[in-house]
Amino acid sequence: MTYPEALQELVEEFQAVHDKRERLEMLFELADEVIELPANDWSEQTRVRGCQSEAHVSVLMEDGRIQFLSAADARMVQGLMGILTIALDGLTPAQAVLISPAFAEEMGLLNTLTPSRSNGFRNMYDKVMNEIRQSMEG
Repeated sequence: MTYPEALQELVEEFQAVHDKRERLEMLFELADEVIELPANDWSEQTRVRGCQSEAHVSVLMEDGRIQFLSAADARMVQGLMGILTIALDGLTPAQAVLISPAFAEEMGLLNTLTPSRSNGFRNMYDKVMNEIRQSMEG
C-alpha cells in the first residue's frame, strides 16, 4: 500500500527501530504532533469509545482538507493521535479514506502496544474514518 509521504516516512522510521522501549519513546514524542482539541469542546460526539483513557477527536474540513483535532489525558494515547494527525491532517477526504489501518501493523506499532491500547487505537481510527466518510456524504 502506498501512503501519503509523511505517513510513509513515519512507517519506515518505526520499522527501523526494533526495540519496543525505543518505539514507545518515539510514540510519546509524537504526542507533540497533535493539534489540540480544547477541553471545553470535548463531548459525547468527540469521545473515543473503547479507549482506556479519556480521548477525544474531531474532524473538521477547511478548504476541502481535513483538519484533525484531538486530545487525551494520557501521553501515550496522545502519541497515537499524533500518528493519525501525521497520517490525515491536510489530506482531502477522498485521499484519507484510502489509508488502511494496516499501516499500524506495518510500523510494528501493534506489537508494541498492549491489546487494550491496540483496540483503543483501532476504535480511534474507525471513529475518525466514519466521520470522514460522513463528511463526504453530507
